[in-house]
Formats: sequence, C-alpha cells, structure tokens
Amino acid sequence: MIAIDTLTAGMTDVTAGYLIDAPRPALIECGPALTIGSVLQGLAALGLGPTDLAYLVLTHIHLDHAGGAGDVAAAFPNATVVVSEHGARHLAEPDRLNASSARVYGPLFDTVYGACTPVPAERLRSIADRDELDLGAGRVLELLHTPGHAKHHLGVVDPDIGAVFSGDSVGVQLPGMTELRPATPPPEFHLDAALRSLDRYRERSPGRIYLAHYGPVDPADAVLDQAEEQLRRWVEVAEQARDEAHTLGLTGTHELDHVAETLQHRFHVRWPQSAEAADVAEDDARLRMLNDTRANAAGLLRYLHRRDTGDLTELG
Repeated sequence: MIAIDTLTAGMTDVTAGYLIDAPRPALIECGPALTIGSVLQGLAALGLGPTDLAYLVLTHIHLDHAGGAGDVAAAFPNATVVVSEHGARHLAEPDRLNASSARVYGPLFDTVYGACTPVPAERLRSIADRDELDLGAGRVLELLHTPGHAKHHLGVVDPDIGAVFSGDSVGVQLPGMTELRPATPPPEFHLDAALRSLDRYRERSPGRIYLAHYGPVDPADAVLDQAEEQLRRWVEVAEQARDEAHTLGLTGTHELDHVAETLQHRFHVRWPQSAEAADVAEDDARLRMLNDTRANAAGLLRYLHRRDTGDLTELG
C-alpha cells in the first residue's frame, strides 16, 4: 500500500489517496478536481500507465474525496469507479452535487475543490453493503456501508494487511494532533449510524486505520474507542450549548454561533509547543478547511433537531 498526497489546496498532509499494489491495482480516494494533476503525477511516478489502474474506490462523494473521479476515469480508461449505491447517480450526473457543494464551500469551491466532471455511467460500479472487490491473486477488499458522516459512505477493509480505509467515518487527525476530531457536517450526520459503523470496523479486528485526513493511526481498537468517545462528547456538548442558547433566547445564526464557540473552546486543538508560528498558522488553516468547527456545529444542530422531531432516517 502506497500513500499519495493529493496536495489539496496546495497543502501537504490534507487528503491522502492510497494505492493498493495488486494484479488489479486500486486507488482509494482521489481528492478534488483542482489538484487531480498531483495524483495523476504520483501514479505515473509509481509506474502506472494509462491501462494499468483497475479501480478507483471512493469512500463517499464529497468533493475532497471524489471531486477528481471523472478526471481519473478519463486518464485511466480501463478503471472502474467504485462508489456506494447511494451516491453513484451523483457522479454520473454531478450537477446537483456541484451545486450543493458550491453552496456549502462558498468561495473555496472555486479555489480549492472545483467542479466534479461526470463519470460515464458504464464506468461506475454501484456497491451494496458487504460487496467484495477482487484485486487478483486471492486479494479481496470488503466494502461496508458505513453511514453516519454521510449516507453514501463506504468503509474499505483489506484483510491481507489488517487495515480499514475509513474515509471520514472515524474522524480527522492531521499530523501534530494528539487526538481525533469527529467530522459531523450537515446535512446527514447521524450519531447512532456513526457508532454502528465504528462497531462494524471493530468486528473485522483491524490492526490499523488509514484516515483520509491524514494517514495511518493505530492500534485500531484504541482509535475506534477514541472515535466513539469523541462523537459522544461533541454531541453532548453541542446539546448543552444549544439548550443554553435557547435559555438566552438565541435562535438561527446566533444559536449556531453560540454552539460553535462552545465547541471551539472545549475542543481547541493545541499544536506542539515546539512548532514555529508559521507552521501553526498553516496547521490551523488546514484544520479549518477540513474540519471547521462551525460546519461541525451546524451538522450537530441539524442532527439534534431531526432527532428531537422524530425525523431521523435509518441511513442518516
């Protein structure tokens, strides 16, 4: 397994792609469209020619993971793009995906991500829970439906190396961070679904988790326990802050401000004291782009409202 830095936003250590070297090679994640050239150059440097890549596996269709899928499909005409059955149609016809992403990302849509180009429908493989991907020579990936972060999320299990490629379902831990942060953006965050997804990973007894943001973390059992604890803590603190906001008569944007400020205070990331000021500033910018506290707060508030009004669905 070889990590490829997608150089999202021109920064290192933001979003990783992972190449599994097998008779039928598979790339897990490709990053956004605007930096897909970095991924293609990385694959070429590893000796992959245009006919060599067999699969592009996407944990979910958010643009920081899948935005460059159409470009990878064009560069590797034999590759099948593997994606959840709940997200495949949005890659074949990405107009809605691009429009919603532009609303969510704002100016970053044009400067960091870019529009996802269509993947031809015949190049897509729509995955159901527990489908398998045959890489040849007896190597098989198991694909699990792992909602919670998004209803179209897949976890990728590689039994040969005892690994789970978790996308955003376990959380974010950039270099220098001492603990995970959950990823709870709107509109689909669902606590119970997220916790069940962690349990499904535990059932496979992996040794290591490969985070999209960023890199390997282990031992897996401790990582999954921490991910569960952090999810529960963030939801608990968000609910308390929401209730405080209601007591203060805060609604709408003011309610969101109060919840985001509370989360930022309680879960502030402290970078190593030895780090230079410029490095800390870049680390903060990386984290805000990937795991903005305000976006997490918005997702948590939406989840709490849906939970309290009985509007939660099984998929999140």
